[in-house]
Amino acid sequence: MASLVGLFCSCSLVFLASMNGLVDSARVFKVGDGLGWQEPEDNNTAMYNQWAERNRFQVGDSLLFEYKNDSVIEVDKWGYYHCNASKSIVVFNNGRSILNLDRPGPFYFISGAPNHCKNGQRLIVEVMGLHHQRSYSPPPIATPPYSFQLAPSSQTSSGAAVFVRLVSVLVVAVGMFV
Repeated sequence: MASLVGLFCSCSLVFLASMNGLVDSARVFKVGDGLGWQEPEDNNTAMYNQWAERNRFQVGDSLLFEYKNDSVIEVDKWGYYHCNASKSIVVFNNGRSILNLDRPGPFYFISGAPNHCKNGQRLIVEVMGLHHQRSYSPPPIATPPYSFQLAPSSQTSSGAAVFVRLVSVLVVAVGMFV
């Protein structure tokens, strides 16, 4: 019986840690998804930055660049906007390159193939810190000119929702052992 209680406590701790974001796992993002790293078609010069905007990058994640007859060059902001690799930070040219996102902030990449950068083969990735969360606060609501109070909102806070889920899991788990 004591081992069952220990197992239950261990499972509960793992569950709580994962619910609170304490257990983070790094992800590998394939740049450009199925297209990989290549010169974009005409009128699609923003495709890589649109791809980056659809993803959420955190410290510890990695970028996978797959390409043929090309290269990937990490540059500074100036090099990105001027398609200039003269002060490159890192150069990859092996067809399959992985770059670890080891710090928060922007990373800038351009193609090393002639004119590819000017034709849109460049990428900015904004990396968030380990525990950075986007916060949204709704605009303040003006109070009505009436003297009565509005009923409290039926929305639960995220903490309450986590608590309700946790209690539900615990009840099910205890029911299994009884």
